[in-house]
Amino acid sequence: MRTTHLRAATAALAACSLLAAAACSSSDDDTGQGGKVRITVNCEPPKSAAIDRASFEEDIALFEKQNPDIDIVAHDAFPCMDPKTFDAKLAGGQMETVYYVYFTDVANVVKRHQAADISKYTDKVAGYGDIQPSVTDIFKSDGKTYGLPRTNYSMGLIYNKALFSKAGLDPSKPPTTWEEVRAAAKKIAGLGQGTVGYADYSASNQGGWHFTAEMYSQGGTMVSEDGKKATVDSPEGKAVLQSLKDMRWADNSMGTKQLLQITDVQQLMGAGKLGMYLSAPDNIPEVVKKYKGSYDDLAIAPMPGNKATLLGGDGYMFNRKATPEQIEAGVKWVEFQNLQPGSGSNNWERAARNKAPVGLPQPNLWTGATADKDNTLKKQYANVPVENYQLFQDTVVPGKLEPPQAQQIYSVMDGVMSAVLTNRNADIDKLLGDASDKIDRLLANQR
Repeated sequence: MRTTHLRAATAALAACSLLAAAACSSSDDDTGQGGKVRITVNCEPPKSAAIDRASFEEDIALFEKQNPDIDIVAHDAFPCMDPKTFDAKLAGGQMETVYYVYFTDVANVVKRHQAADISKYTDKVAGYGDIQPSVTDIFKSDGKTYGLPRTNYSMGLIYNKALFSKAGLDPSKPPTTWEEVRAAAKKIAGLGQGTVGYADYSASNQGGWHFTAEMYSQGGTMVSEDGKKATVDSPEGKAVLQSLKDMRWADNSMGTKQLLQITDVQQLMGAGKLGMYLSAPDNIPEVVKKYKGSYDDLAIAPMPGNKATLLGGDGYMFNRKATPEQIEAGVKWVEFQNLQPGSGSNNWERAARNKAPVGLPQPNLWTGATADKDNTLKKQYANVPVENYQLFQDTVVPGKLEPPQAQQIYSVMDGVMSAVLTNRNADIDKLLGDASDKIDRLLANQR
């Protein structure tokens, strides 16, 4: 952060200490040096992520050069949004002019009237019309727009091409149904030496998260359309659990170690001991960097079943106390940093130069000409095998957001997943009935 920004931040902090917390926000003073419009933005990478931090500061300098009437004060944050403090900071008026949100936060922020309406500014965002409607719709309510996306992900089937080949499977034709997943998992586990065909989570709310993804893939839902009743006790829910139970106990293709979390599964995949698991494309570089996996071996296919896939991502919203000038400046910044191929976080030439992976199906925001431009640039600077992700990228699977009260529901479904994967005699009907009752109580308490 530059010296002028440090002085500005210190002055703002001193001013806030003299006023009631709720009365002092990052938007109170919109005048920077020389009459510039000053905005605060969060999600600057921490100093420990030196390359990302340098790239972010480089982007601020370039943006301010292109927009000499705007002054950006960046606040570093890791993670970008802390769920423990987010609501209090928002309610207390302490949020930055431009602040980071998960897709699942947006509805609550809008409901509480804690974000500015940016509807009249979106037509100034180049390529806004090419952003996938399922993504822009997340930020809309009653015909108004309250934010812009940063990334969008959907889940698929990550698989090990080398193990597929060893098991006599065609790595260019990954499973497209859950029946095919089961058959492939059995063959891969048959390789022996501790090889696991298919792995799944069942702890720390991650089991419930994966149950949700698998429900969506079967065409099911977690709650009713009005959000008042659980829908897990359904034919689709039973199909999910029966498939897992069959792989775990009849086929022995899921290994004996259970109660797994994401790091356990990534480690197995990196060690070349796992055939398949569900995740988003961003897991692939994690497996390579942290667990010595190989980009050549790791591929991702569309979600088995293809009926729907769990959608997730993040974006930015704007302080409701911001002036029109600040909002317009903030929209320009988000466009520059996140919504233009070749610019900001999508500067693939710089990413390749910094030895970051280029060519993964991310950020998965656009359709049309903007998507074509982004894909062309990624192919030009690709340093990973893009053919390993082509099927995933080319297959359109409808996306569905997480359910309301997601983390609480996931906690309930953790118990269901762990029971099926650790108890050969688990009663699926009873497990789903009990879970449904618990979720109904959760949903009733939120009203």
